[in-house]
Amino acid sequence: MPLGAPLLISSDAWTYWDYGRVAFVHDANPYTQPPRDFPADPAYPHIGGAYHRTTSVYGPLFTLASEPVAGAAGSSADAAAWLFKSLAALAILGTVALTAFLARRRAYAAALVGWNPLLALHFAGGGHNDAWMAVLVMSALALGASGRRQWAGAAWVAAIFIKWIAIVFLPLRALEARARGRRVGHLGFALAALLLVAAASAQFGWHWLEAFGPLARNANRETQFALPHRLKELGVPQDVALGLAAGAFALGYLWLARLAWRGRARLGLAAGFLLCASPYLVPWYAVWALPVAASEDDPTAQWLAVAISAYLLRQRVPI
Repeated sequence: MPLGAPLLISSDAWTYWDYGRVAFVHDANPYTQPPRDFPADPAYPHIGGAYHRTTSVYGPLFTLASEPVAGAAGSSADAAAWLFKSLAALAILGTVALTAFLARRRAYAAALVGWNPLLALHFAGGGHNDAWMAVLVMSALALGASGRRQWAGAAWVAAIFIKWIAIVFLPLRALEARARGRRVGHLGFALAALLLVAAASAQFGWHWLEAFGPLARNANRETQFALPHRLKELGVPQDVALGLAAGAFALGYLWLARLAWRGRARLGLAAGFLLCASPYLVPWYAVWALPVAASEDDPTAQWLAVAISAYLLRQRVPI
């Protein structure tokens, strides 16, 4: 139903379209030239005002992939929305399948992700690119579980080059692999990284690294439903609230690293802790935690992911 509706709740899909057109149509660099440099572009009136002066905050693989999508959409806002919504919906369906493949209780895991209304609204309805990252993370885990370690390494790189957040999982997986004596795909990881760095640099120069700048500025912003903002509403000074959140995440991550050193990487909890600590929290970020939690035999992580989903559902849906 959300896939058949107009673009819902967020205009991010049109922002992807605009950045893709900056590169594909205008032969410019979306990491150095913001959309306001092309105000006559048909995508420009549709993007959120916050992005008019902002260069791309997305990974270079997503920007490269956005170019042919923008070319296929042409000057049609409806076509652009439908394409990004369809791609996100397909990515979520793939994520559900991979989650079920990895899980011990497959039907339960598939229902936990596939029946989540938050994911339906914001991916089939909103077309957010976090679905691309999620399907690549789950692909990396599934390939690793199947013994295809070189391809798993390549999938990890692809996920990171879509959205940097996937980096959070890698140290825990590496510690778990060391503890269990599991071989990992260093060659696949290195070759994929080299290929993507070369492709991104050929297209965008080294400016794609500047995506970290807007991303850091975005992380410094607060959203209403973020837990540090809730602390501030209770009278806690902003710097103290942010420090408490960062400190809690650091302690939680160190505890998870200790567990991974002993042979168990709890990725669902790592993502859940990050969502709880983040000052910038929007509903579609729930996909960072939900699939990995559903694929693990970790009820604590699953309950946390479901609780975060239920909490975030109210952020943009008046219930």
